Amino acid sequence: MIFCVEDDSNIRELVVYTLESTGFKARGFEEGKSFLEALALETPELILLDIMLPGMDGMELLRKLKGSAKTREIPVIMVTAKGAEYDKVMGLDAGADDYVTKPFGMMELVSRVKAVLRRSNREHPHKDNTIVVGEIEIDTKKHEVTVAGEVINLTLKEYELLKRLMKNTNIVLTRDQLLEDIWGYDFDGETRTVDVHVRTLRQKLGSAGEHIETVRGVGYRMGQ
Repeated sequence: MIFCVEDDSNIRELVVYTLESTGFKARGFEEGKSFLEALALETPELILLDIMLPGMDGMELLRKLKGSAKTREIPVIMVTAKGAEYDKVMGLDAGADDYVTKPFGMMELVSRVKAVLRRSNREHPHKDNTIVVGEIEIDTKKHEVTVAGEVINLTLKEYELLKRLMKNTNIVLTRDQLLEDIWGYDFDGETRTVDVHVRTLRQKLGSAGEHIETVRGVGYRMGQ
């Protein structure tokens, strides 16, 4: 079951219809109150959550979801207005798994839903051994990194660097932190070592390397 919280009835009905046409069960809600009442009785596989809602907005609902032990593991895709970069960042920082921007195509939405469900289902059976960000996956038991299912050969330091970034998604890690954690020392002037490894890591990850963001004058962050 997928819950869709969207106050625009035309969009809500189209989303529910499309999801059901592609094999999912879906329910629509026009505001937070009815959604929370249904959530108390049924746990969905995934929630599509519009940010702009009457009364309790999507960000407030997301914080409630992630603040409860019962609902924090439910994947959430935020629906944001076109160009609302701040909303996207806030949603991801608050624990959303993905976002789509209005106006969006229905097939794009179904593709995003399937991708998030795949990641979620893949993580749970091996939760302690698997780290997933976008199309990048680390199997810590096998010491293996894949991008879109293809194995990527990394050096030990590249692997440790990627793992450290992926375990701290959306958190800025300074060059000094990374140098001390991965190389075991902290000397002024040696942080170029980190920059060189980030550059080669991005190259090996291909387009997925864009998840590693440079924070000017500070360090690096793994974005979702």
